[in-house]
Amino acid sequence: MSFATITGTGLYAPENIVDNQFFNTKYDKDIDSFLKTSRNIYQRHFMSDDQATSDLILPAAEQAMKNAGIQANDLDLIIIATDTPDYVSPSTAAVVQYRLGATKAGTFDLNTACAGFATATDVAAKFIAADPRYQHILVVGAYGMSKYFDWNDFKVTSVFADGAGAAIVSRTEDPTLRIHNAQLYTEGMYHDYMGIYAGGTRFPISPETIEKRQHLLQFTKRIPPETNGTHWPALSHTVLDRMQARPADVTHWFLTQINIASIWETMDKLEVPRERAHNIMDRFGYTGSACIPMAIADAANAKKLKKGDLVMVLGSGGGMSMAAMAMRWSYDT
Repeated sequence: MSFATITGTGLYAPENIVDNQFFNTKYDKDIDSFLKTSRNIYQRHFMSDDQATSDLILPAAEQAMKNAGIQANDLDLIIIATDTPDYVSPSTAAVVQYRLGATKAGTFDLNTACAGFATATDVAAKFIAADPRYQHILVVGAYGMSKYFDWNDFKVTSVFADGAGAAIVSRTEDPTLRIHNAQLYTEGMYHDYMGIYAGGTRFPISPETIEKRQHLLQFTKRIPPETNGTHWPALSHTVLDRMQARPADVTHWFLTQINIASIWETMDKLEVPRERAHNIMDRFGYTGSACIPMAIADAANAKKLKKGDLVMVLGSGGGMSMAAMAMRWSYDT
C-alpha cells in the first residue's frame, strides 16, 4: 500500500511591501494599532499592476521542487487552490504547467477559498493512494486579492494581501511518516456572506454589477465571530482521534492567518501552548488560500520541522468551507 507525504515546500510574496502606516495616512485614522493588537499584522505584500496570480506561483513552485529534489518534468499533476485565478477560464494550473515546462503533468484548479490548500493536499494524497502512476504532485495555495480591493473599505484593504505557498506531495511506502487523514466541513448557509460575486453566471459583469461593486471583494453579512473558535477544535479532535493522538501530541499547528484571537482561542481550548502555532501574518498579512502553505514553508526555511513531528493544518474560508489535516513530517528541514 502506498501513501503520500510532503517532500518539499516553497513560498513567494511580491516585492512591494506595505506597512501599516500607509493605511493610517491613506484613511487618516489609526488603523495600525488595531492591526497589531487584534490581527498581529505589521506589514503585507501587494502584487504589481503587471503581475497575475501565476506570477506568484512560479517562484514558490520552483523553490518547492528544488527542496524536494525534483524537476518540472517529474510532476504528474498540478493542483492550484485559489479563488483569485488568472482567468475565470482556463485554469491557472494550465498556465503554471506551461510556464514551468511540466509537460507530463495534468492540471486543475480547486476553489474552497481559504481552506483550499488543505483541501487540495487531501485530494493529492488520495490521487497518490489510488493510482500508482502519480509519484509527485505540485499543490499550491495562491492569492492575489489586492486586484479585487474596494479601496473604500479599509477593513479589507488593510488586512488582505498577496502571496503563494507550494508543496510537493510525493509517494511513500512509509506508513508512519505521511499525510494521515483529513476532514472537510462546510456550512453553505454562509455562501453569500463574503466573496467576489460578479463575473460568474449568477451575476455576469455588467454596468449594474459594477455599480454595486460586486466585482470586488465584499463582506455582505457578518460571519459569526465564534465560527473558527468553535469548529477548529472540533475538527482537530475528529482528525486526531482517528490516529489515536491528542492535541498535546501535535508539535506544529498551521492555521488560517486572519485573526490571531481565533488562533489563540483554538490553542487554549485544545490546551496546547500558543507558541506551537506558527504565525506569519505579522510579515505577510492575510494571504487567504496561500497563508497555510506559506506558513509551512516559512517554518521549514527556519528549520523548525523535524522528521516525525506531528503537524496539524486548520483552514477556513468563504463558503463557509473548512478543512483539517494531520501528517507526520517526513524529513528534517
